[in-house]
Amino acid sequence: MTDRLRTVLAEGRTAFGAWLVLSNPASAEMLGSLGFDYVCVDCQHGLLAYEDMRDIILTLKGLETTPIVRVPINDASWIGKALDVGAEAVIVPLVNSKADAERAARASRFPPLGERSFGLARGHLPLGRNPVEIDRDVLCFAMIETRRGLAAADEICATPGIDGIYIGPSDLALSLGVPPMLPEPPAEHAEAVAGVMQSCVEAGIVPAIHAHSGLDARARADEGFRMVTCTSDAAILAIGGLNELRVARGG
Repeated sequence: MTDRLRTVLAEGRTAFGAWLVLSNPASAEMLGSLGFDYVCVDCQHGLLAYEDMRDIILTLKGLETTPIVRVPINDASWIGKALDVGAEAVIVPLVNSKADAERAARASRFPPLGERSFGLARGHLPLGRNPVEIDRDVLCFAMIETRRGLAAADEICATPGIDGIYIGPSDLALSLGVPPMLPEPPAEHAEAVAGVMQSCVEAGIVPAIHAHSGLDARARADEGFRMVTCTSDAAILAIGGLNELRVARGG
């Protein structure tokens, strides 16, 4: 395994990553070669199926980046499949309670720590065959992105087996009655984000968040977030194309 994400976090630095929503292994390889500390395959909102995720994880093998999968649902079979194919971390959406966090954590670890079934397929290639070592190396991030999740943040963060919280700022905004992706979110949203980060710090786990640009990611890192997604393959394609078109048209 590359262990890049764990190394960056252990050294006290902020890990910066990229998000994949397109079902294209070639573009995944390009992004994975650019120096991002992690690359996350989005199986919740991404335009890809299990087979696409599998092929992208295989494509990322050997690159100096940590492959992550956001699973579509807090489900043991999906979490197990993502880890079996070679993901070194999972991001689990819509974790709204301690029970939800415990479900995600159990699905990510083998007995006696959890309930993950031992059937590694190719997962042993990056992580080895020792269940104890695999449990040590795999990371499980719970997403807090609703009012219910905010109310249970301390309990979620304190759940054994949860290594970090990944904040979904857009869904969190909608849950708070705020439009998503505002350049300057209102105070209620900023306070909610800061509160989750503080819960992470107190529990000794990683505060992580989704950003929508390099500038936004830098600002989040300066706030204290230890893991920040900078951009996505779709955003790079859209923004890059629009910029070049504007230049060509004299804009």
